[in-house]
Amino acid sequence: QVHLVESGGGLVQAGGSLRLSCEASGTMFTINYMGWYRQAPGKQRESVAGITSSDGNTNYADSVKGRFSISRDNDKSTVHLQMNNLKPEDTAVYYCNVKGTTGWGPYDDWGQGTQVTVSS
Repeated sequence: QVHLVESGGGLVQAGGSLRLSCEASGTMFTINYMGWYRQAPGKQRESVAGITSSDGNTNYADSVKGRFSISRDNDKSTVHLQMNNLKPEDTAVYYCNVKGTTGWGPYDDWGQGTQVTVSS
């Protein structure tokens, strides 16, 4: 099993910035994909951004393009989400998602979630 620890959420005014981080740890695992999702009250969880290990390609939801940036550390076990020019509609619980394989097979794990609140 791969363990994920998220950090960096909080309260910020509109136009401000936050940086989320998610560190993956475990035994004998590889990472194929790391991404961030969010879920606002009364809404379905949606994909925000992701990055693939093989080629470093990134993808973003249209609503965050140009404002958010996803990156990985050189050791490739930590993923960051830099969020700039935050808007009240970005308020949600943000979840880290990591996909890959372990010695026991594929995994698809989620972090515990971190609250991001943007005030107007």
